[in-house]
Amino acid sequence: MPIQVTCPKCFKRFQVSDKFAGKKGPCPACKNTISVPEESEEVVIHVPDDGAPKDRTGQSILKPIKRTETDVTRKGLILTISAIVGVFAIAIGFRFMEVAEGARMIANMIGLIAIAPPLVRAGYSFVYDQELEPFTGIELRNRVWLCSALFASLWIIYAFVPTYVFELDRAAEMDYMTFGIILCVMLGIGTFISMMTFEVEGLGGLTHAGLYLLTTVLLAIVSGVTLAGAETRDDIRRSSVMAIEVSVSEVNAVDPTR
Repeated sequence: MPIQVTCPKCFKRFQVSDKFAGKKGPCPACKNTISVPEESEEVVIHVPDDGAPKDRTGQSILKPIKRTETDVTRKGLILTISAIVGVFAIAIGFRFMEVAEGARMIANMIGLIAIAPPLVRAGYSFVYDQELEPFTGIELRNRVWLCSALFASLWIIYAFVPTYVFELDRAAEMDYMTFGIILCVMLGIGTFISMMTFEVEGLGGLTHAGLYLLTTVLLAIVSGVTLAGAETRDDIRRSSVMAIEVSVSEVNAVDPTR
């Protein structure tokens, strides 16, 4: 068994055969005469006993558990892209069709619900903690469905809070600043939902909820649904009165005898 030797002058480390134990010789680097230690003087570091069962040679019979990487990104991407393309294709079709505003809103609500599971599933693929084992199988499915239902229900805040607080006939009549505030409230609640459902950090929950809300807002815009800034009944009434007054003025200008 080779003996480890260190030159006391140049600190060169090298190995020599055990047959030179206790003998002297020159250092291969600086040629200084050094003494090779006896085998009994060699420092041996013993690994502490781990308490595991061992074979006849003293080697542990237990094999280390290797971490298995779970690829959740590919499936999520395929599912999400397919769902988004399908829902947005329907939304574009509604935009160019002569459809009543009520029917357009109902179709958009159905899209909000239908697009939630693939978005939640794909979002989790990107925000889960890489140091922890991700949820898979039935447990992942249940958490996706729960989070999807809660995300879709966030739009209840948009639908009812402004109408009660500002006494509007419909949510679309709110101004854009109010809509931005409502959207921030929805995003905050969605972040909390994501953190509790999938046990992710705050930034991950924010990204997860933001992906869903941003996509659904774009879906509404593409389908032609007005989310904010719509005319109120008073605005329509005033516009009608002004139009009538302008018409009367034009008639009087043409025929001043009237």
